[in-house]
Order: sequence, then C-alpha cells, then structure tokens
Amino acid sequence: MGNTSTGLQENIAALLSYVLGWVTGLIFFLIEPHNRFVRFHAMQSIIVFGIITLLGIIFSFLPFGNILWPIISILAFILWIILMVKAYQGNYFKLPLVGDLAEKWANK
Repeated sequence: MGNTSTGLQENIAALLSYVLGWVTGLIFFLIEPHNRFVRFHAMQSIIVFGIITLLGIIFSFLPFGNILWPIISILAFILWIILMVKAYQGNYFKLPLVGDLAEKWANK
C-alpha cells in the first residue's frame, strides 16, 4: 500500500473518505489528485451517500416515507460499515452500477 499526497497510507485515506459520507468523500476527492485507489473510494462515497441523502430528503415529503426511511437507514449503516472495512483492507470494492460510475469519474 502506498502513501497519498496527504501523507496517509492509501487504505486509511480511503476509509476516511467514507467516515462522514459524501462530505469526507468530497474532501478526499479534492485533496488527492493522483492516488486512484483513494479517488475511487472518495467518488464512490460521494455517489452512494449523496443518493442516500437525496432519498432522505425525498422521503421526508412522502406519506409513506416515515415507514421506509428507518429500513433504508439501517441498510445504509450496514453498507457504510462494509465500505469502510473493505477500503481499510485495501480492496477495490465496487458496488453494482455505482462502482463503475465512480471508477470512470475518479480516473478522469
């Protein structure tokens, strides 16, 4: 595992890009111009947790949102843990659809 422009090991920087969802994903995407592993995980974090944030906003206006949102929140929490563990282990763990998009955008 290599270092990043931040001086962190890449697996630590990738893990940290998930810690506060899309916010830390955006921070690490902007401050890491070269390391593809970190940029991929940062972009995947931006996309996944950006979508979850938007779903939360949309469900807050829907009558059935109060029923579905707790289920989505639990699933999002489990996904968050999995993504952080995989990043820490140094795995290039790509989620379906989102992972390909993240890889494409991170490598531009």
